[in-house]
This record gives sequence, structure tokens and C-alpha cells, in this order.
Amino acid sequence: MIQNENELRMMIQKLNVAEAEIGNAIIGQKAVIRQVLLAMLSGGNVLLEGVPGLGKTQLVKAVASVCSMEFSRIQFTPDLMPADVTGTNLIVKEEGRNVFQFQQGPIFANLVLADEINRATPKTQSALLEAMQEHTVTVGNETYALAEPFMVLATQNPIENEGTYPLPEAQLDRFLFKIQVDFPSIEELKQIMDITVTNKNVELRPVLTGEDIVAMRSAIRDIPIADAVAEYALKVVVATHPEVAGASEFVKRYVSCGASPRAAQAIYQTARAKALLENRFNVSFDDIKSVAYPALRHRLVLSFEALADGVSADAIIKEILDSVKTN
Repeated sequence: MIQNENELRMMIQKLNVAEAEIGNAIIGQKAVIRQVLLAMLSGGNVLLEGVPGLGKTQLVKAVASVCSMEFSRIQFTPDLMPADVTGTNLIVKEEGRNVFQFQQGPIFANLVLADEINRATPKTQSALLEAMQEHTVTVGNETYALAEPFMVLATQNPIENEGTYPLPEAQLDRFLFKIQVDFPSIEELKQIMDITVTNKNVELRPVLTGEDIVAMRSAIRDIPIADAVAEYALKVVVATHPEVAGASEFVKRYVSCGASPRAAQAIYQTARAKALLENRFNVSFDDIKSVAYPALRHRLVLSFEALADGVSADAIIKEILDSVKTN
């Protein structure tokens, strides 16, 4: 536990060093690295979306290395079974008789990479739900607690639909953030080439520990949010619902279903984490606006008109942020 303000400021310095260290392995993508750290400090899971080759897997490995977290990778495929994720009971001989012994699956780690999660069947995808929400795994009649800190980072390819199973809304809602990984600029691409196609080797040093992350998660919950700022965050979430009184015509036209209360929880927690990471002990309106995009974009169910008109979730969120007034 963090006992005083000096310890807290020292921890903030370590977080900033960790962010810079991850940036040594992942060229560019500073906003992505920051958002992954915000989600980790808030105790949530992340869905990374981007075309192949942008370093999503490398990012997760770098975070695990710098944060001294036990890392596990699950490659999701159509033939992957739930027991391949959670583990299963095996029959073993013990003192001359057969007994069941639980064999842990790859979900038993601190940082779990669910690579190409939308390639597995819904039955296998659902094996992650309990772990993501409750941090436990139930096999048979036994429930096993996962070690803390625990976090799932899932990746998916937005351009390939054949042979995939879109994540159901209930599972999408379990992700704190959906982060878009964009193509790098030409300068960033040049730096990537300098590292990946030469003999240069980036050695990442561990900066944080699991205990540090657990302590920071507890400290973040104590960061105050002014009433006006908290009310603004709630108004933004409510404004995503086309059925409420006062909903904008833009939302009524392009949104079928708005964000859940988990969206408000995500905005609260990650806005606090952002303030703390920037060495502030208060949450601003800009913090709310900054985290609203990754917290809301996967929680909006777009209408057919939105798809036909090419209106993205981010465009709808921008319209909402522009229309909801701050007090």
C-alpha cells in the first residue's frame, strides 16, 4: 500500500520511466502505450484493433517485460476449446488410486495476450468472460482465483471477416478500452526498420512490479473527481442513448443502442489514472474527453444508416463531446 504523498510521487515517476521504456521497443504509438497503461492501472482489459504487422503483440510483450508480469499468449483459432484456455482436470495416480488433478491453462498468468480473439468460436470466447470480470476460473465444481494483477489484452484484425466470429456485445462490454492501432508515419517506419532489420537489439529493463501496480490501482480510487466533472462524464454516457429525452438527432439517427454503466465506470477510473500519470491530483474535463473515445467506441451499437453513410463510432463520440456542455 502507498502510505503517503512522497511514496505516491515516487511511484508516478516510476510509471513515467516505465512508459518511456516501453516506447524504446515500440516506435511511435505513444497514445496507444499511454492508453494501455491507463487500462492496466485501472484494473481493466483492453481490445487492440489494427491491421497485421503494427506491433500489437510486441507491445503486449514489452508491457509484460517492463512491468515484471508473468506473460501468457493464447493464439485463438476456430478449433480452440475452452479447456485449452482455462485448463482441465486430469486423471493421475496418487498412492495407488486414480484422482482428478487440475492442470492450469494459459489463462493463469498476470498478462494474457488473446491473439486474434475473434477467430475462436463463441463457446471458446466465453471462457474468458469469468476471468475478465471476476478474475476467477471455474472448472467443474471448483473455482480458482487468478493472481493479481490480472489483465487480458486481446487483438483483432478489422479488415478480415472470413472465418471470424464477431465478439458479442456482452463480451465487448467487459473490455475497459478499445484501442485503435494506426499505421506509423514514414519517420516512425524508418525507425522501425532500423531496429527490426538490423543487428540492433533493444534490451528492456523491468521498472515496475506486480505489487506496484496493485498499490497504484488502490491509490487511483482515492483521486477526487469534482461534482461538475463527474456530472459531465455521466451526461456524455447518457447522451449515447437515442431513446432518452433530449438525445440529439445525430445520435437518434446513427445509434441503435448506447453505452452501459460500465462505460461510466471506465471513464471515471481511467480519467483518474490519466490525471495521476500526469502528476495531478484532480480530474479535469479534458481527462474525461480524452478517455471517452477508447471507453465508448466499442460500446455503441451503430444503426444501419451509420454503416451506410460511413459514420464511425469516433465521429459519433466527437459529436456528443461537442454537444454536451460543461458546467
